[in-house]
Amino acid sequence: MTDDLRSALDVGNGAVGLLTSLPVLCFALAAPVALGVVRRYGAESAVLACLGLVVLGSVVRSSGSFAVAVAGTVLIGLGITIGNVVVPVLIRSRVAPERVGTVTGVYTAVMNVGSMIVLVGSGPVASGSGWRTALVAPAALAVVAALVWWRVVGTSRRAAADAPAVGAVTAVPAGPVWRDPVAVLLVLAFAGQSTSYYSMTAWLPSILADEAGAGSAAGGLAAVFQISAVVGAIGTPLLALRLPEPVAVGVVGILWMAMPVQLLLEPSAYLVGSILGGIAQGGGFATILTIVARRARSDRESAGMSTLVQSVGYAFAAVGPTLLGVVHDATGSWTAPLLVIVGTTATFLVTVVTASISARRPRGRGRAA
Repeated sequence: MTDDLRSALDVGNGAVGLLTSLPVLCFALAAPVALGVVRRYGAESAVLACLGLVVLGSVVRSSGSFAVAVAGTVLIGLGITIGNVVVPVLIRSRVAPERVGTVTGVYTAVMNVGSMIVLVGSGPVASGSGWRTALVAPAALAVVAALVWWRVVGTSRRAAADAPAVGAVTAVPAGPVWRDPVAVLLVLAFAGQSTSYYSMTAWLPSILADEAGAGSAAGGLAAVFQISAVVGAIGTPLLALRLPEPVAVGVVGILWMAMPVQLLLEPSAYLVGSILGGIAQGGGFATILTIVARRARSDRESAGMSTLVQSVGYAFAAVGPTLLGVVHDATGSWTAPLLVIVGTTATFLVTVVTASISARRPRGRGRAA
């Protein structure tokens, strides 16, 4: 479909690549806007705003020139950013504390499955109905989700007409979220997690082709990295029920580091490394969101912490693939770029384990305003 886009919009590979990287930039830059939406309209309405922007952006992106496609992509990015911020708020307010990890893991797994469906289905749809249809087709899922959510919200509000809306409850936090040491640790952990993930997603097929001799099969082999995330997203919370959480998240961090180390030391074992790294990237994302939801003392603080963690983390993620490409061009090999990934995964390991330990210490609860 990339070739179809480039030809139809009369742009180069760089411009098409911009359409791919724009959502990640939105995750970083639009997070404060998303926080404002969540705090002003409440978590339930923010979900509808998220889905509505995804539908609108999909229609706009598929309907015109390159400039229109960019505008539509920005709308989609803003919608997803609102969703990223509001999910920890909803999980915190609607789920029992002992089930937060499991629900977060299921959410992460569903997200990965949805991404894989879109990725696998885009090619056949584009071949049969054109690239515009392939771009707008996923919006149908968002429409269905919006209708279901609208019904859920309506039922919930009728059942609790006299109660404050979910997400409208405010609290008096001890101070700005960035003053919380756990929030700072989670910022660093998410920066390591997201930079590693987006860098590996962008360059893994090239690394497998150049270092492991995977050839034309490299793209399909890289899909293993994405599919394995489902195991990590669901398996990590279950592991945390049987082991102390810091131990469980430490296992995730070690698995993350194992992937670039394997590619450096034994490239031919790429299948094992891709599976381990895939499990880790799914488990890592779920772990960070779980700690955010558990650490926050109110919906307001949860939204603020989620915004801080994701805005900084995704800012690093947006430059990660470019940095690896520059390092590869400068050195002429994948050794130095993979060492960068060793560093980012090590950052995740150290900071997420420390955050997990610190977050389990008793903390005062915020008072409802």
